[in-house]
Amino acid sequence: MIKKLLILTLVISTSTSCVSSKIYKELEGKYTTLKNEYDSLSAASDGVLNDKNSLQNQLDQLQSDYDATLLERNQLQQEVSALQKKYEALNEAYSALEQNSSKSIAENAQKNRELLAQLDAKELALTAENDRLLKLEADMQERSQRIAELEALIASKDQAMRDLKNAISNALTAFEGKGLTVEQRNGNVYVSMENKLLFKSGSWAIGNEGRTAIEQLGAVLGDNPDIAVLIEGHTDNDPFSSGGQIANNWDLSTKRATAIVQILRENEAINPENLTAAGRGEFAPIASNETTQGKAKNRRIEVVLTPKLDEISKLLNND
Repeated sequence: MIKKLLILTLVISTSTSCVSSKIYKELEGKYTTLKNEYDSLSAASDGVLNDKNSLQNQLDQLQSDYDATLLERNQLQQEVSALQKKYEALNEAYSALEQNSSKSIAENAQKNRELLAQLDAKELALTAENDRLLKLEADMQERSQRIAELEALIASKDQAMRDLKNAISNALTAFEGKGLTVEQRNGNVYVSMENKLLFKSGSWAIGNEGRTAIEQLGAVLGDNPDIAVLIEGHTDNDPFSSGGQIANNWDLSTKRATAIVQILRENEAINPENLTAAGRGEFAPIASNETTQGKAKNRRIEVVLTPKLDEISKLLNND
């Protein structure tokens, strides 16, 4: 096996010495495109939370409108009852005066007609308010249902990512304390491996222990086909000066990220469309480059696992 790796390394070294610049530019273009897609996914995840808050605000406003309309409906009912009593009183007066005065009868009849007209108008207004209340109730129910569906989807995605983090942590337990960390933040899972676990200085050939760690990570990813996988290579800020096959730190970080992708692709359960390799060079440090310990932390491979948000986007766009 070691002999095969040495031969493979020699072949890669010979071939990349001629086309390093071209590969670098192609990878740089691909990284820019894929990074934009990755940023778009992250923005979409933030948009999901914003849309949920917006829907909650709309629901609160609908509740306020519903309460105001209900109060107005009750007031109208009271006015209708009061007018009904006035009508009954006038009708009794009309009956009493009917025998005594045709003039009084005419006046009372006119008042009755006016009261009847007011009563009809109030009843129409009451009917309209009842219809509005029914519509508000339907709107509130629809908004509540959409919020509940969004919350359920978000909770499901979060639980899936927690399960994924736990599965990865369990699979890579043997590498604890060897420069490997697994954490969940911002809805994503981050697997960080310091280069001391994977590569020798200035090399992008992965050692046996590093290969084992990547293969075990790949076994978990193979069981989660709906996860987007971004592999980022990082270096410290020491200039790379060996010449030959490597142009600079950015080139080295890209080759190291690509080497990780090649091992993951050996697992047929992983969809290659979900894999992205990117080189970040020294431009995304997580520690100070002023110390030896900080430089060691910055020399790393970071695997960013992102859930797909197709279902949430479909729900948000289903107006």
